Amino acid sequence: MNYLTHPLIRPESLEERRYQLAIALKAMDAHTMVVLPTGLGKTAIALIVAASRLYREGGRLLVLAPTKPLVEQHLRYFSERLALPEGACAIFTGATGPDKRKEAWEGAQAIFATPQVIKNDLIAGRYSLADVTLLVVDECHRAVGNYAYVFLARRYLTTAAKPLLLAMTASPGGDHGKVEEVMENLGVVQVETRTESDPDVRPYVHEREVEYVSVDLPGELGIALADLNILLDSRLAALTRAEFHVPSREKLSMKALNRLNAEIQGRISQRDRAGFMAASIYAELMKLRHAVSLAEAQGSRVLAAYLEKLASEGRSGSGTKASIRLAADPVFQRLCDRAMSWDGELHPKVGQAVALVAEQVREHPESRTILFASFRDTVGLLVDALADAGIHAERFVGQASRDAEKGLSQKQQIDVLTRFREGEFPVIVSTSVGEEGLDVPSTDLVIFYEAVPSEIRSIQRKGRTGRSGDGRIVVLTTKGTSDEVYRFVSQQRERAMIKGIRKLRDAGAPAPAVQTNIGAFAAPPAPAPAPAGPAITVDDREMASRVAETLSDLGLVITLTRLEVGDYAIGDRILVERKTVQDFADTLVERDLLGQVRELAAAALRPVLIVEGEGDLYAARDIHPNAIRGALAAITVGMGVSVLFTRSAEETAEMLAVLAKREESEGRGERKLLPGKTFATAAEQQENVVAAFPEVGLKSARALLEHFGSVQAVINAEKEDLMKVKGIGEKTAGTILEVGRRRYG
Repeated sequence: MNYLTHPLIRPESLEERRYQLAIALKAMDAHTMVVLPTGLGKTAIALIVAASRLYREGGRLLVLAPTKPLVEQHLRYFSERLALPEGACAIFTGATGPDKRKEAWEGAQAIFATPQVIKNDLIAGRYSLADVTLLVVDECHRAVGNYAYVFLARRYLTTAAKPLLLAMTASPGGDHGKVEEVMENLGVVQVETRTESDPDVRPYVHEREVEYVSVDLPGELGIALADLNILLDSRLAALTRAEFHVPSREKLSMKALNRLNAEIQGRISQRDRAGFMAASIYAELMKLRHAVSLAEAQGSRVLAAYLEKLASEGRSGSGTKASIRLAADPVFQRLCDRAMSWDGELHPKVGQAVALVAEQVREHPESRTILFASFRDTVGLLVDALADAGIHAERFVGQASRDAEKGLSQKQQIDVLTRFREGEFPVIVSTSVGEEGLDVPSTDLVIFYEAVPSEIRSIQRKGRTGRSGDGRIVVLTTKGTSDEVYRFVSQQRERAMIKGIRKLRDAGAPAPAVQTNIGAFAAPPAPAPAPAGPAITVDDREMASRVAETLSDLGLVITLTRLEVGDYAIGDRILVERKTVQDFADTLVERDLLGQVRELAAAALRPVLIVEGEGDLYAARDIHPNAIRGALAAITVGMGVSVLFTRSAEETAEMLAVLAKREESEGRGERKLLPGKTFATAAEQQENVVAAFPEVGLKSARALLEHFGSVQAVINAEKEDLMKVKGIGEKTAGTILEVGRRRYG
């Protein structure tokens, strides 16, 4: 085996592959998207480009990946191969505190991070990307909409002194428009791609046998499916009577359902009562369609559990109209009764999957198998079935916990992958969370429990095998169901994607300068100056919107923290609560909108409520317009809160920027806890005194007074006693103690 030699790559750590070197040389000349099937070494290409940039330009390397396990994987890969000083590599995830990240940035030459963490740090002004000479964006097909990659690429390309961006993916998608959107969002100007059939790739590709195994739908599930179709037909008929454009049951795809939902929302915006009725029926359609997919492709146990869940929702007092109506339907009740009588698993897919895994384990004891399933309930079903067959399998699912089932934390995900890679157990049963970036070189068998219509997911699943030896892929399908449709859709989309990527590669790529040598070190560029605009404090829960990043783009100095009241604080006087049009209506109906605004009014001298969105506030819910008018009157006249309307997150940010600039220019900073009130009760006066302590707001002040009984008792309390009060941590308790007992002057 030949190895690549480079001053910044450790000897005999990277196999020399000509196609990787050729792509890397192109990527050194312009912002590039690299599209390679999983297993052909996208990360190796990134390593070659990184070594060259660090050697020639100095500066820093920043590698972004969407999940912590992927970030850990990149850190391990680069640390083992890049010849950098000890401690030059750092990892930034949510587990690393902001102050530690800021300190680590100064001393690190290569940073491996999740994108949201870097976005938060840039918005908070903790460091800049000025001296980053290479930004690597892994799984770059995510760079659409409001995903953090979009903001980071824009910020990097506009602030770095010597920017170069390398985007990587195994599957950017078959939608040509979406691929172009990703390229535009990342500033990509050229695409480099290879397929397994390209001449320079063939020597490194192992055979991957793909086979499709079809099973028959059992009679009992066929009867259940007939009942579900009766329920679907009755709902579609109701929508047809209300003059909606309704597809037939056979053509009830997600695309058709999305079109129907758009029509329903349009009728709602016109305050058509039929629209509100249709919205509830649409919710029933979505539930029933999911039940159909479970019956066809997943299994009787999973279907029975889902039906029982729907029935429980319908029987509970808190169930939605859709759940209540569905649970009351005699056909649905008949279906539930039948499902409860099923004994054991009826769907033959489960037995087929277990048989395939058992054969693999028996004939190849050292092999690794990944079994993919779309739903967590199915994952649990398969893990149990494999255990019954004497096969040790572990589940690999996302972090979120649902109902009684707990998700896997990122630390647990990494632990499962590590033990699987080291051979502690032979099988992983994974949801879609395992599709991106799993580094398991010795996986010999991949089983799709069901076909998936997404070409991205299909390609990523297939890429889990055939990396270091011949691999086998088995796709299970149920005859005469959507399984078969998804199989053909996926195959067509994969072919369309490959064709589209080749077209992008061959057209529109600039003529790069020819690079024939590595060059010499260059002095790192001077860092860009920190922003010096008006200041604003942003609640960290607002980072999911585009408001904070737009504020950062506008040059405001941003502090991220957890605000007890409101979403944005400007100086000492202005506190802003932001609600979308829909959230305003939902909070008015389902939660305590006026109570939230009352807290806002009590906590700020100039309270402001921003209602954001293009929608009609009076049509957001099926409630009388006078309820909306009454709420607005109570907020503005009764509580003295200014209400401003904006059309988008960007416009909200611009409004906040104007408020911040006015506040800065007026230079008014005196703190007043209860503005505009000519009278305060004795309790309010006590609350104001305690709330004036740093880090203590009105909410914590009330909690302290309720616990200790008086202002004097709060001031005299010891630190340990203060910390017993909910919401009072060690830092806040120490501040109360220090300020309350410090001599004046």
